[in-house]
Amino acid sequence: MGFQIGQTMDISVKGKNLDVGDALRGHAEGNLSSAVDKYFTQATDASVVFTHEGREFRADISVHPGPRGLLVQGRHQSDDPYAAFDGALERISKQLRRYKRRLVNHHKGNGDDALPALQYVIQPDHGEEEIAEDAQPVIIAEMPEVIATLTVSEAVMRMDLSDQPVTMFRDRTSGRLNVVYHRADGNIGWIDPSEADASKA
Repeated sequence: MGFQIGQTMDISVKGKNLDVGDALRGHAEGNLSSAVDKYFTQATDASVVFTHEGREFRADISVHPGPRGLLVQGRHQSDDPYAAFDGALERISKQLRRYKRRLVNHHKGNGDDALPALQYVIQPDHGEEEIAEDAQPVIIAEMPEVIATLTVSEAVMRMDLSDQPVTMFRDRTSGRLNVVYHRADGNIGWIDPSEADASKA
């Protein structure tokens, strides 16, 4: 049984620098519902943001498919808002198809021991003045974050689904904080602060 719009999942469709009409809103809600319903039965909420920049339209789609903190995101840009949405949705659908079996097993598990954290957005320094060594960065935004306990493969899956360049997680086996990230050569990097190596320092 899938979710129904307005009941088990809330879908928000907004526009930046453009007015989202009923036709575009209906296109986004209906197609997003159909696509996600193939993989998730307990999706909690989703959002679609259309942005008009010059002659281009960008669509950003975000879906929270369940209560375990998983976030699925996709983005696409085109000279037509419908094409922008369809491209972003195709990216999400492709990732969901890729991980379909693992997502079913992932959903059946119990809740992870999550580590609460804060995510900061820091203002970059574009000045030419010398910066003191003890200078503190300028924080322009602060958001709550959760660091999940995962295997390496689960962390890579989450990173791909959220369309992010890097993911920090607590390794399920060692309990240490690890990082996976997309390398410039197209491979996935994995950083594990090994206790054995630390003891040699």
